[in-house]
Amino acid sequence: MRIVVFGAGGRAGRQAVAEARRRGHQVTAVVRNPAGHGDLTDVQVVAGDVTDAVSVARAAAGHDAAVSAAVDLSVAPHDFFTTSSRALAAGLDKAGVRRLVVVGLASIMPGASGAALMDQPGYPNEYRSFYLGHAAGLDELRASDLDWAYLAPAGDFDHDGTRTGHYRIAEHGDPASRISYADFAIALVDEIEAPRHHRAAASVREV
Repeated sequence: MRIVVFGAGGRAGRQAVAEARRRGHQVTAVVRNPAGHGDLTDVQVVAGDVTDAVSVARAAAGHDAAVSAAVDLSVAPHDFFTTSSRALAAGLDKAGVRRLVVVGLASIMPGASGAALMDQPGYPNEYRSFYLGHAAGLDELRASDLDWAYLAPAGDFDHDGTRTGHYRIAEHGDPASRISYADFAIALVDEIEAPRHHRAAASVREV
């Protein structure tokens, strides 16, 4: 398959690129500044802006599916995630790409009580504006016509974790859960090769 990865320069995006290439897919890695990503090898690296529908359409043309791991911490979270979701919906539609898999955030996923993790007692909320931005972006996806899947770690990423080759879909979020970026990327690419979640969000955790 031909897969376009937006935000390919970040930790989640890089692992999505690596996992897709490991399986023999053709990958286009979309970053803001290709000159700064000379280590992205064996893929086509292009400049793109995930908040601009024209740029998204241009990068996605001719592809079978898309992954978005994009974030821009210099922009207010609500503005970035809503704008990027709308641009992805419009741009991918124009490019004829129906499948989108998004790297999400555990904080907005349901916990054991059914309430979002960020609303449960004791959950750290110093980055609540970031959580709410993600939630608003997810709402924009729900309003689109794309066949999307929103995958979030059940708790957080294990930043030093290595690839075990395994993961599982969690029944709910768990703040204590940690999954490596490499194992999370397996779930992302699985959702492209054999989609399980259609216009739905799911939590991914370690085995």
